[in-house]
Amino acid sequence: MEEVGKVFTYFSKVGVAGIKLTGTLAVGDTIRIKGATTDFEQRVESMQIERTPIQKAESGASVGIKVEDRVRPNDVVYKV
Repeated sequence: MEEVGKVFTYFSKVGVAGIKLTGTLAVGDTIRIKGATTDFEQRVESMQIERTPIQKAESGASVGIKVEDRVRPNDVVYKV
């Protein structure tokens, strides 16, 4: 597994995690989000930067990803 980012916020109403990337992430990748009380895997179905859908994002970008479960700030995002 390769670390690709960290959660900085979670929008509970829409189930979206704000993630600051330290690696490259693309739609279709499988990610694992792990933290003190968080641990699950899912496919990246959609990704956005400032409400604009994108297919791929590079290190340094802040992206929004729809997540299947609740995440918390500082949870680590891995590419599986």
